[in-house]
Amino acid sequence: MSAAPASVVLLSGGTGGAKLALALAEEIGPERLTVIANTGDDIEIYGAHVSPDPDLVSFWLAGLIDERGWGLRGDTFTVMDELRARGEDVWFNLGDRDLAWCLRRSSLLAEGATPTGALAALNASIGQRVRVLPMSDQDVHTWVSTPHGGWCAFQEFMIRARAAGPVDGLEFRGAERARPSREVLDAIPAAGTIVIGPSNPLASIAPILAVPGISEALASAAAPVVAVSPIVGGEVLKGPTAAFMAFGGRDCSAAGVLEHYGSLLDGIVADEEIGAALPSLRTATLMNTSEQRRQLARELLAFAGTLGAGG
Repeated sequence: MSAAPASVVLLSGGTGGAKLALALAEEIGPERLTVIANTGDDIEIYGAHVSPDPDLVSFWLAGLIDERGWGLRGDTFTVMDELRARGEDVWFNLGDRDLAWCLRRSSLLAEGATPTGALAALNASIGQRVRVLPMSDQDVHTWVSTPHGGWCAFQEFMIRARAAGPVDGLEFRGAERARPSREVLDAIPAAGTIVIGPSNPLASIAPILAVPGISEALASAAAPVVAVSPIVGGEVLKGPTAAFMAFGGRDCSAAGVLEHYGSLLDGIVADEEIGAALPSLRTATLMNTSEQRRQLARELLAFAGTLGAGG
């Protein structure tokens, strides 16, 4: 097996990317991993700035994720219950400790911190040592259109509309004005391996790539860029990936994922045969247990070590 790379950069959305981030941190050490997380799902609600994907990644890395797969383990929901009792339309559920986390982010932002700096401070407060970077310090908002519901913000699509497809429109509003932070632009060229995590390619990774400068940095990086397919056993394990892939005109398969990312990739990891000219690793990608996650991380890193320079 090849030696682990000097550092790894992981592009991540929510659960799949977060699980892989934890496994990579365990394999190479937290100081050698940087996660660039999607912020297109961010929302201002209850007087707080909620950043679901960066927070989910952070909670997984800190060992604090609840067994339901989001929020903090063992959290209570007294504030939400009280808001409902006072007539508030509580459609976005936040635990009490999770709300405190997000309120503290809002305070830091009001004091002049960047989203990158605010998240770093929050992670430091729980002893979480992996650098988790928002994809940009400027606002980018993912909007989704469906034939029956028209346009709505991503969280409303996911929660109010219950992610009911089909999807007939996808926009990353504000992306054209956003820029990656200096921390993001420094991390990519310094990486020994760049991984696109097993997150929704269109709804979770595409917002990151839509920020001007990030795709260009990946294309010019010396490190190989490797994607891990989010399609497991021919199915989507969580979320509306199939609806988004259909909107993008891609088959909901590893081959469809490869077609979507195109020339950005130097390799792909999947649990199915792809039959493409691009180097690929066929291996188990299910990450329900710690050992499954660690095994995937080990094989991913070894595979990346066999690839030549990226770009």
